Amino acid sequence: MTVAADAAPTAAPWQEVELTLTARSRHRDPYGAVDVWVDFRHESGAVLRRPAFYDGPAAGGDTWRVRFASPLPSGTWRWRSGASVADAGLADREGSVEVRAGAGAPRGRFERHGFWRMAPDGLTLQHTDGTPAVLVGDTAWGLPWRATPEQVRTYAADRSAKGFNAVLLMSVQPDMGAEGPEDRTADEGFGRGFRDLHEGTLTDVDVEYFQHLDVLVDVLVEHGVVPVWQPVFQGFGWKGLGVAGTVVPPEQYARYCRYLVARYGARPAVWLVGADGSGHEPQIAAGGAEVHAWDCYEQPTGVHYRPHASNDAHQDADWLDFQWCQTGHSGEHFPERVADMARNTPLKGVANGEPSYENTGRTGRAAGWWQGHEAWANLCAGGTMGVVYGAGSLWQWKLHPDEPGHSDFFSAPGAGWREALDFEGSTYVGLVAGILDGLPLTGARPDWTHTLHPRGLLVPDVLFVTYLAEGGDLRVLDGGPVPRAYRVVDPRTGEVVSEGVREHDDSPVPDAGGEPRVYICTRPGA
Repeated sequence: MTVAADAAPTAAPWQEVELTLTARSRHRDPYGAVDVWVDFRHESGAVLRRPAFYDGPAAGGDTWRVRFASPLPSGTWRWRSGASVADAGLADREGSVEVRAGAGAPRGRFERHGFWRMAPDGLTLQHTDGTPAVLVGDTAWGLPWRATPEQVRTYAADRSAKGFNAVLLMSVQPDMGAEGPEDRTADEGFGRGFRDLHEGTLTDVDVEYFQHLDVLVDVLVEHGVVPVWQPVFQGFGWKGLGVAGTVVPPEQYARYCRYLVARYGARPAVWLVGADGSGHEPQIAAGGAEVHAWDCYEQPTGVHYRPHASNDAHQDADWLDFQWCQTGHSGEHFPERVADMARNTPLKGVANGEPSYENTGRTGRAAGWWQGHEAWANLCAGGTMGVVYGAGSLWQWKLHPDEPGHSDFFSAPGAGWREALDFEGSTYVGLVAGILDGLPLTGARPDWTHTLHPRGLLVPDVLFVTYLAEGGDLRVLDGGPVPRAYRVVDPRTGEVVSEGVREHDDSPVPDAGGEPRVYICTRPGA
């Protein structure tokens, strides 16, 4: 919803409202040297500050926009703008936003329950209203700078239908040495978010790039797919041609993080301020602190590590909510990397943010049920925040199977992004969301002491979730905290194959064996 700054729009809770401010004069460096913000004060006394973002020149001045969503169900928010420059078009403007439940039909669970944040346990996700959530993410890193709206509609419809609710995105093409036409339909073409990124700086923003990205994000959010925003990659990047994420001055990296919060933070988001590095790169701490300072909705902020990292950078930082490992690209299962992170203190949310891409380098690598096994093994090893999937040729948004310029190791033979969308393994990972939907996951911690073999997630006396690759009886040991009611699920289909109530605390959960099984134990009647 876009309205003029002096209007008084009416919106539903959690529905994004956009206000436009127009500077009375042109400013020399509106993106880099001018700060604009708006304070929203609710009639209850609650106050939220949202940063504004520069969105291009206007007649006689510059256009700034602020996006806001009310976390409260009703009432009036009065707002007043502030700016670091004396410009009557930007500073001391005033208005109001009316919030009324039912002002618009809720578009999915995020307008019904609010955005994601970390639960009080610090390990699991929940919506703002306390509804438990689990992230089931895809890896489409190249979508922001390669995809068209029509392609994203195809992509989002497929992923939403399969159960995915998040997607990892590189917000800009990160390789300083990458070349190609500025044409998303041409071989090796891509959009450019910053005209000077190839020099290792982020000062010359291209607002038309982000206006195009707005359209793509609208499609994702409409399908219930949350963008996981990575500012500028620290690792391999797109083609391994010198990533800017380790070169950009930290203050510029931080400013860009604020820009992302301003532009996309009034809708569901996850902030991945570091990716594919050690976590100790100075850009990451600068970006994390900036997001923490400006995201009034407290959406999750964290780091995604390279495979050979210690996975514990900034463990004590107040801006760090989660840590995601990467287990490499060789088609091996390494759930112990997730388990190791679940032992870090203080505890943070954990997931494997990048397992082997399906069919990467050769057909059959990490393919089919390999991906389902990987998801459940990592979840039960301590991946309390959720699971992530990826496919070769999809993550770099390879336009067609024969597009030149891509690494053979990271491409799936005979596939572009569209063919990779249909790889079998994505179906199994997507099912994780439906199998876990509605479960009381808040407070779940990894546990390996109350069943004979598998690791699982336990909320004592409330919930236990575990997985066996070949099924069979789940033997429960001194099972006081493992609830007695159970259902056994085929994770390849989501079908409940049996259910019942164990007679005693140490009675097993029965299963014939021979097939992958997920065991969900809850309190009788729950």
